Amino acid sequence: MNLGEFINSVTNSQLAPVFLFIIAFTESSFFPIPPDTIQIPLSLVNPKLSFIYATISTVSSVLGGVFGYFVGNKGGKPIVNRIIPDEKLYKVKLLYQKYDVWAIFIAGFSPIPYKIFTLSAGLFDLNFKRFVIASFIGRGSRFFLVATLIFIFGDAIKNFLDKYLELAIIGFTILLIVGFFAINKFLQKKA
Repeated sequence: MNLGEFINSVTNSQLAPVFLFIIAFTESSFFPIPPDTIQIPLSLVNPKLSFIYATISTVSSVLGGVFGYFVGNKGGKPIVNRIIPDEKLYKVKLLYQKYDVWAIFIAGFSPIPYKIFTLSAGLFDLNFKRFVIASFIGRGSRFFLVATLIFIFGDAIKNFLDKYLELAIIGFTILLIVGFFAINKFLQKKA
C-alpha cells in the first residue's frame, strides 16, 4: 500500500480522527509525515467538520511537541554535551532563548520541521509555558488556516492547497520574519 492509498483508506475510516491525532502527535516529535496529509482530505470529505479536524491536529500536535520538549530536555542533554563543546552550546542556547517564542511560532506555522524545534526547546531549557503558548499559536494558525479555506471554498480550494499551501506558508513566514526584524529595528532606534 502506498501513501496515497493509506491516506484514502484513513479518510474513509470511522477511526479517521484517531489516525489524525496519532499522526499529528508523532509528527511533532519524530514522525516525518505532516498532519496536513490527513487533515486536508478529511476536511474535504466533510467541510463542516474542518474546524474539528483543525482542533484535533492542533491539540495533538502541541501534545506531541510537549513530548518532544521533554525528550530533548531529559534525553538530549547527555548526548549533545558529549558532542558539542560547552562554550559553543552556550552561545546557541543564548540565541535560542533570545528568539524562543518566534522560533517556536515560525516552526509551528511553517513547513520547517517542528519536531526539531520541540526537541531543541527542551534541550535549551526554553520556558515551558512560553513554548506551549507559542506552539498553540503557531500550530493552531496553520491548521485553522487550512480549515477556514476548506470550510469557505470546499473542493475548489483542493488544487490550490495541493500546489501552493507550502509556498504560501513560506511566503507568509518570510513576511512575518521581515516584519519582526523591522519592528525590532524601529523600536531600537526609538530607544
